[in-house]
Amino acid sequence: MRPYWGAHPRLGDRHDTLGAMDTDPRPWSEDVATGELDLEDRQALRRVAGLSTELEDITEVEYRQVRLERVVLAGVWTQGSLAEAERSMRELALLAETAGSMVLEGVIQRRASPDPATYLGSGKARELRDLVVATGADTVICDGELSPGQLRQLEDIVKVKVVDRTWLILDIFAQHARSREGRAQVSLAQMQYLLPRLRGWGESLSRQGGGAGGGGSGGGGVGTRGPGETKIETDRRRIRASMTRLRRQIAEMEGSRATQRQSRRSSGTPAVAIAGYTNAGKSSLLNRLTGAGVLVEDALFATLDPTVRRARTPRGREFTLADTVGFVRHLPHQLVEAFRSTLEEVSDADLILHVVDGSDEAPEEQIAAVREVLAEIGATGIPELIVINKADAAPPDALARLARREPHSVIVSARTGLGIDELLEAIEEDLPGAWIEVDVLVPYSRGDLVSRAHRTGEVSAEEHGEQGTRLRARVPAALAAELTALAGDVPAQAGPDG
Repeated sequence: MRPYWGAHPRLGDRHDTLGAMDTDPRPWSEDVATGELDLEDRQALRRVAGLSTELEDITEVEYRQVRLERVVLAGVWTQGSLAEAERSMRELALLAETAGSMVLEGVIQRRASPDPATYLGSGKARELRDLVVATGADTVICDGELSPGQLRQLEDIVKVKVVDRTWLILDIFAQHARSREGRAQVSLAQMQYLLPRLRGWGESLSRQGGGAGGGGSGGGGVGTRGPGETKIETDRRRIRASMTRLRRQIAEMEGSRATQRQSRRSSGTPAVAIAGYTNAGKSSLLNRLTGAGVLVEDALFATLDPTVRRARTPRGREFTLADTVGFVRHLPHQLVEAFRSTLEEVSDADLILHVVDGSDEAPEEQIAAVREVLAEIGATGIPELIVINKADAAPPDALARLARREPHSVIVSARTGLGIDELLEAIEEDLPGAWIEVDVLVPYSRGDLVSRAHRTGEVSAEEHGEQGTRLRARVPAALAAELTALAGDVPAQAGPDG
């Protein structure tokens, strides 16, 4: 066992390098010829430095609200570099902090794959138990999604509550959801996760006694003896009923959201969606572009409920801008499914602003994680503009490297306003549909079309006569078709954008 003991003033701070702390100069390795991990690698449980920031009865922990206070993190490193594994653990620590916990320690075990029974392997699970006792932790958080069996057996060994990465993210979403739709979506995702993980603790949980046996008073005969319906069965039935109710509510709210999107589309206004990794600065960018005034917080998943605002390009082209929930590595599929109606703001958009934290130590990994979720919701065919944010806090060489890797990108700082003008110009170039020049006589009874021309296009001349308003403007194609269909129109001509 090769321990790593780290100072723990604050999450993410590392006061020593891994190399300096390693008592064994040989790096962790994998046999290139056989693909087998070295014996020492497989037997080692490594401490993760810089992660620092009592539960005796674990009965029915699944039924209680997750209460994270003093936690130890545990991860299995199966592929990639040690730096990637430690980044994932540091992100897990930030997630735990966001949920309101204090991180005491973190460990990683090098394995070809997680142990199918106890995640870490039975021996390392017992070592984890010793660490839990030494630190006084009341919760273990694993950096992965554990099966019901892994949760149960690991919990039996460490004797404290065990929570995996998926349930931790679900708990954070439950804390941050504000709208009725958001709360319903999170509740549905939690129940989808919880249903297969319910468990019973023996016949003491029986709700009813079942048959009393043959010959005795009240006997039901042979084959009828048994504990009857258990608490686990009752809870499963109750959860399924709640899930049915929530799905019905979400479907109703989804219809309302779809109507709003259709209304925006019928006006001919292009839709732009802001997507990206959590805490990349999406809400700050929305505020900078539209003055929306939405919550901006240096925390993971500060935004769950989508916000839609209108904005204009430098040449007057109007578009809608939607802020959406942030993504993260291994985003639980239950959340993707439950938030599908919300994520449709992205999949139905004409352009995606993919916001990246340029100051992050591995922005390429964030981009890959976001694109994985975009593929899952069917948004891979939508034009994408990479917005490298936080330029005021990022090293110039890192920004240049990322810009070379992503040629179709703009470097900005939502906090200072750097690069915002260039971003708006890039958005205008990427928006679909050319503007068309029209010269029409609009009857006074259709003043709504004149208003739409001012709102969504660029009016160059407007004259009021006896029969109506003479309008010369550059407008979206959909509005141009409505205007030129009016009596008294002058044939439309394709403008310079056509």
